[in-house]
Amino acid sequence: MTKIGLYFGTFNPVHVGHLIIANYMADNTDLDEVWLVVSPQNPLKEKSTLLADYHRLALVRIGIENNPKLKASDIEFKLPIPSYTAKTLAFLKEEYADKEFALIMGEDNLRTFHKWHNHDHILANHEIYVYPRALTIQEKEEMTQSLDGSANAFSDHPNVHMCDEVPVMKISSSFIRKLISEKKDVQYLLTEPVFQYLDEMNFYK
Repeated sequence: MTKIGLYFGTFNPVHVGHLIIANYMADNTDLDEVWLVVSPQNPLKEKSTLLADYHRLALVRIGIENNPKLKASDIEFKLPIPSYTAKTLAFLKEEYADKEFALIMGEDNLRTFHKWHNHDHILANHEIYVYPRALTIQEKEEMTQSLDGSANAFSDHPNVHMCDEVPVMKISSSFIRKLISEKKDVQYLLTEPVFQYLDEMNFYK
């Protein structure tokens, strides 16, 4: 049975930090493939900096086009908003009975996992691969203050795999958007095709 790691995100835009994590998981764990699942825009929330769904999906596709282990997924575009991970997993299980699905998330998400919809069911039926986060001092303090016993316990669960060797970068899509709006150079934070797409379409300027 093919084992798929699901890496969810808005990918607004997808950057080298995302791709390093996805590639590491596909190449250094028992996952056969990693699907980058592009989250749809919530129609009830106005986000002027969020590119249209199909543009963000296109960016992911061209960012990973030469890697057979990575795939861009629009599966959540077909599901009701808001997108609950538990419901997405249930849909995928029905749609792809021959595949096993796991989650890929940052350690900050693991610490708030107890607040997720049907998190107990997810944890009982799916493996979770966790990468470290390169956090600022302020983010670390906020994370420490938000911890409680239930959030701490997940790292010891048999279905949770802490992947501490994943190389992570302290960059974010919001940082890239800010630099572009300030007419700063971001070419080394993106793959060349993604950079060209954003530049030609004048996105985030």
